[in-house]
Amino acid sequence: MRIIGVDPGSDTTGYGVIDSDGRHYELIEYAGIRAPKHLTFAERLLTISLKLEEVIERLSPQACAVEDTFYAVNVKSALKLGQARGAVLVAAARAGVEVFEYSPLEIKSALVGYGRAEKQQVQEMVRVLLGMKNAPEPLDASDALAVAICHVNIASTRARLTKSGS
Repeated sequence: MRIIGVDPGSDTTGYGVIDSDGRHYELIEYAGIRAPKHLTFAERLLTISLKLEEVIERLSPQACAVEDTFYAVNVKSALKLGQARGAVLVAAARAGVEVFEYSPLEIKSALVGYGRAEKQQVQEMVRVLLGMKNAPEPLDASDALAVAICHVNIASTRARLTKSGS
């Protein structure tokens, strides 16, 4: 199964694509999408959407796992994050890729075993699970890979439960 994980952000949107059989992971590609600051916010959202559409078309993931919105103290930041998530969801929907959403707590629990783990702990676990020499940068891309791995773990568990008749 090929999964694209996405960590939406208004400044940097991270994405990571992995292949997995449910037990092993293979890194395909990861990066952070940064739209130039001189663009309007609407143009930056368009940049995010177009870049993700290009990645989805080129790498053909079967699923798109997206980090769900966390509740920020700053309302304006939360609204911008929600709009960036919208650009991601539209890109996946246009490509016909099923979207799965996971909270930061679910992602951290699936990777580190602790829902309040620090970003660096998640980043290190991503590095280990994907057999990378160095930790993936930027952190947004590392978080996106974590979302993809989380989806594999949860989808694999659901499939095993379904198969066993539970």
